[in-house]
Amino acid sequence: MAKSTEEQKRQRAAKCALRSALEAEADDRRRRERDEQWKREGTRLTWAEYAAGEPCRGCGQPMTDELGSWPPLMKLSEAEKREYEEADKKFRERHADCRNSRWTVSGSRLTHCCFCCPPPPLGPKQVEKLARLFASGPSREERKKDLDSWDLTLRCDHVVACIQHRENTHVSTRVVECPECGERRGVVSSERAGPAYRDDETIRERAAASRERLAQELTAAEAKLTRQQKNAAATQRRIAGLQEQLGSEP
Repeated sequence: MAKSTEEQKRQRAAKCALRSALEAEADDRRRRERDEQWKREGTRLTWAEYAAGEPCRGCGQPMTDELGSWPPLMKLSEAEKREYEEADKKFRERHADCRNSRWTVSGSRLTHCCFCCPPPPLGPKQVEKLARLFASGPSREERKKDLDSWDLTLRCDHVVACIQHRENTHVSTRVVECPECGERRGVVSSERAGPAYRDDETIRERAAASRERLAQELTAAEAKLTRQQKNAAATQRRIAGLQEQLGSEP
């Protein structure tokens, strides 16, 4: 079988990326419709309702059974294993069409669906702890120094900017708002453009960031070419020396 050409590989990769973007858009619409339904029907519990023992409004089950968390699977007894498998079977039957993962409350063996069961609300102590955590972090000005801008090419071929921390090696966001289309579009590809903010802390325009990235790539390419030329020159001198030695032998 003949090997695929680079162009054929590129075309297949592009089709795969487009298909993934379309699937992401469909999933995004599904989740937004669910969120609207939760909001419209008041599906989420308040902290007071949760503390009072109100059941999950998504599946109707209690939020917790207070039986304690499951032991590690390898340490389940035979009876616990049968109980676990039966609970897992019932969960899959109840949520066969949800196509999602599951969550559980610490200290409980009941599992809830991440798609149709809203997660439990944050308690006052959790809110207070998070507030302290955010307050103890670096200032907004300091955080700006660690942010990079990425160019996201969308399914509609428009390009939008995305800002995230520099330690991220890729963009995990699959769907974003396209300002030109006025619709949420799937991300086909992403490319790091460079620092998101200038030294004066104003946001860097996407075109300027792209130019800086290209300039950096050009500098790196020129440096690589210089190294290759030096290596080639050294190799050429070596060849000339060997030829000279060979010609001087009787």
